[in-house]
Amino acid sequence: MTIRKAALQIAAVVLLILTAFNTYLAGDHLKRIQATTALSLESSGVQAGIARVWQDFTDMETGQRGFLLTDDAAYLQPYVDAKNAITADLANLRSSLTNRPQSEQALEIQLESLVASKQTEIERTIDLRQQGYRHRAFLLVQTNQGKQYTDQARSLVSSLSSLENSRFATLEKQRDATSSQAMSQTIAANLGLLVLTAGLFLLIRFHQRALEQQAAQSRQALAERDSQLEKRIRLMSDAGDQTRAQIAVIEESVRLLLEKYDGFLPPLGYACAQQIKEATAQLEQLRNHLLGQPESDLHEQAA
Repeated sequence: MTIRKAALQIAAVVLLILTAFNTYLAGDHLKRIQATTALSLESSGVQAGIARVWQDFTDMETGQRGFLLTDDAAYLQPYVDAKNAITADLANLRSSLTNRPQSEQALEIQLESLVASKQTEIERTIDLRQQGYRHRAFLLVQTNQGKQYTDQARSLVSSLSSLENSRFATLEKQRDATSSQAMSQTIAANLGLLVLTAGLFLLIRFHQRALEQQAAQSRQALAERDSQLEKRIRLMSDAGDQTRAQIAVIEESVRLLLEKYDGFLPPLGYACAQQIKEATAQLEQLRNHLLGQPESDLHEQAA
């Protein structure tokens, strides 16, 4: 009985501990997945920032090329818009790379320098074209200085994008691995909970059946004791009846002796007869007390 109770208590404590551990695992896995997801979103933001800077760069070139060919100020609008946007986009990109390695931040600094050089080259060609020096503007373009800036910028943008793509792929693999690990650990913990719960349920059922068997045995033992007690009571009642009959005979004999031979009895004989009478009365009281007979019955018998 004590062993079963101890086993139930231990199983219940282990179940609570395993449940708490499973909850901790679920919370820890959720935090890790959220952290990885946040890093993935940050990497996606960096990729978007790189794309915006490169789009601004190409838009400046497009505006330059259109104006040089047509001398139409309307073609300068893409250049003006991109020139106004690229400063803010470069600042945002620089801010998003704050937590990146120094080598990656250095690439962004080089990109800013190339953008500034490209803007200077574009503005020089536009100024020449606006002043009517079309041939000189094209000669400046034909030096391929602007193309070199563009090629270098493209290379820097490509390097930055490759680094971010690699980082993003690593984060995705890490997130998948974390999710897989979380799933495996959750399944294992839930299986453990299931097995332990089933074992605890079986142990409770076994303990309940054992208690029922003990209760049945106790009821049977109690019934046997009641039966034995009833037999003893009946035996005591029968013995009491026999004793009562014998006492009645003694009382009757003493009464007749005192009534018929009162004057013939010596004092010692009379005293002995009185003692016998009192002794039989006390014996009758003792018998009734042992049998639990009410006082009313005693009075009726005395009458």
